[in-house]
Amino acid sequence: MANIKSAKKRVLLERERRVENNSIKSEIKTYIKKFKAELAVDTAKAEEIYNQLASKLDSAARENVIHKNSANRKKAHFSKLLSNAKASK
Repeated sequence: MANIKSAKKRVLLERERRVENNSIKSEIKTYIKKFKAELAVDTAKAEEIYNQLASKLDSAARENVIHKNSANRKKAHFSKLLSNAKASK
């Protein structure tokens, strides 16, 4: 544990940020699961979920929860899955 007052504050702030960041990452994972499940059933609903997922990824990248290239890579991957699903139906 830190001895200096400012270092103690940093520890507390990092703890709060870690909880918030993990919450955001968990929400993204939930949307990914919803998207993949809906992709097999209904592409129109999957497209709505994709739009929400892309928005969540963008905001997470903007808040530096995840790297912007990681967000873009995930969006491209899921966009490709969606377009392939649309083409096959």
